[in-house]
Amino acid sequence: MLVSAKEMLEKAREGKYAVGQFNINNLEWTKSILLTAQEMNSPVILGVSEGAGKYMTGFKTVAAMVDAMVDSLGITVPVALHLDHGTYEGCYKCIEAGFSSIMFDGSHYPIEENIEKTKELVKLCSEKGLSLEAEVGSIGGEEDGVVGMGECADPDECKSIADLGVTMLAAGIGNIHGKYPANWPGLSFETLAAVKEKVGNMPLVLHGGTGIPADMIQKAISLGVAKINVNTECQLSFADATRKYIEAGKDLEGKGFDPRKLLAPGSEAIKETVREKITLFGSANKA
Repeated sequence: MLVSAKEMLEKAREGKYAVGQFNINNLEWTKSILLTAQEMNSPVILGVSEGAGKYMTGFKTVAAMVDAMVDSLGITVPVALHLDHGTYEGCYKCIEAGFSSIMFDGSHYPIEENIEKTKELVKLCSEKGLSLEAEVGSIGGEEDGVVGMGECADPDECKSIADLGVTMLAAGIGNIHGKYPANWPGLSFETLAAVKEKVGNMPLVLHGGTGIPADMIQKAISLGVAKINVNTECQLSFADATRKYIEAGKDLEGKGFDPRKLLAPGSEAIKETVREKITLFGSANKA
């Protein structure tokens, strides 16, 4: 059974650890992440971008697959199915499809419009028992064709959004999607501390978890981050393991092409990445 992310994030905030959101792109990724979370007794959030949802033929297909997989695999740890960087329209589609958590990314709107649209979604999510993530300050890099420059959030604007009753808040603190460049100056902990002071106990979200040094991750958690998103690292590990398998010629074996064997090394690589992140975030044995 899918659950809201609210309780797991409140526990993480109080326990000074973070729950990992691992984005899914197909059945194999979903299976690997769920099995690893179960193995490590960790709550987990499955993130779905609008592009990934479209690739998997729609949000209803995704919700049905994840719900059935949780049941078939005997998953007992808390699992939230979460729309990642959702549009206003996308949020409504995911609510209808059966997601248990959504993110409305209104960071590209003027703050007044972000507030109004978020307010509507807070009411609807509250009625349906879903968790809602909002964003203030653009996250750098590219996400489904939307490019952000990584602006730091305004703490007062963060408070305006937090006061609407959202479950969690993603505040831009210099983090980016994808690989971090060599000249990246690092996270702005000054901004994070100022946001924390304004929003109090609101669980905070760190996007772009791939490539952030472990000491920065730990400091961010100490300043209120309770959810950390990981996508690029899983993509890279999956692609690298699959490439090595193909180059070794093991996918042929004289009997033709078997996609299950081709995808197996990448799936195992994702499991190892998820294990490493769950350990770093401190969420193992917290389910």
